[in-house]
Amino acid sequence: MIDLQLPFEQLSKTLEQILLNYGFTEERAQRCAFLFAKADLDGVRSHGVNRFFLFLDFIKKGLVYPDKEPVALTQLGMFERWDGQEGVGNLNADFAMNRAIQLSKEFGISCVTLQNTNHWMRGGNYGWQAVEAGCIGICFTNTIPNMPAWGGSEPKIGNNPLVIAIPREKGPVVLDMAFTQFAYGKLSIARAKGEQMDYEAGFDKEGNLTKDPGTVIDNHLGLPIGLWKGSGLSMVLDLLAAVLSGGNASYEIGKSGHESAVSQVFLCFDPTKLELTDWIETKSDALIGDLKSSTTFADKSVRYPGESTLETRNRNLKNGVPISEKLWDELQNELKK
Repeated sequence: MIDLQLPFEQLSKTLEQILLNYGFTEERAQRCAFLFAKADLDGVRSHGVNRFFLFLDFIKKGLVYPDKEPVALTQLGMFERWDGQEGVGNLNADFAMNRAIQLSKEFGISCVTLQNTNHWMRGGNYGWQAVEAGCIGICFTNTIPNMPAWGGSEPKIGNNPLVIAIPREKGPVVLDMAFTQFAYGKLSIARAKGEQMDYEAGFDKEGNLTKDPGTVIDNHLGLPIGLWKGSGLSMVLDLLAAVLSGGNASYEIGKSGHESAVSQVFLCFDPTKLELTDWIETKSDALIGDLKSSTTFADKSVRYPGESTLETRNRNLKNGVPISEKLWDELQNELKK
């Protein structure tokens, strides 16, 4: 597939114009489009515009409601619980993290949970949202069952992405990971290109490990990271998300056959309010300095989570955001409808 390189503003504006035809207000269309385009801007193409048409399809099927906004269920000081009303996933998550940031500025620590929300697309967006506000952010979501419990032969648990973000003047540390070896968005891109994964990505129907992305996608049998450890940790995050939000667990989400009405948790820590500023930078710099001093195999390099994001973002702002020509043509056709 040939890549075009488009100005970020052009890409975001194109998505915004399409969303206006799907019941979005101008303000919500602008923010939703920005969050989609920002994933591609930062180099996370598996969870940006590549997911846009699937998102539109969910709107058409009545699984995502563009006009619905979160409604407060519980507000107890630094803890709040909200009903996402099956609204737009990235807007709901953006709202929840912003609420967590506001509460952390008041209390030092905060926890905001969402029930009945939808796929947040690129989870890293909300980690960056936190660090850009000078806060430590932690958030996680459950998903439709798409990997087996360790030893199982059917999808019983979600890959339940986790984001941990720590502010740092020389470059924030932002971990954005799912609990399958490869995110399903990345598997979908590889399948479209006819490529195999570099490492085993999941199981076939006979329980054999496979690098074929199509097999893993069709079976929903992604390989848990860390094998039994990843399986266990993913299950615990699912339970926490369901308990803290009062919403669905992965097995309940799976009953509908669609990944909708999921549960999410957003935690925030304000270093200034908690009096951490005397050492947060020196601790971070020392740890990363030690990490970067590591010897490596062959031509390998050692990077910390999120290290290349700012570099990628600045390059794409200068040269244009890479978008496949085929996908851009599809967006133009959608715009003409």
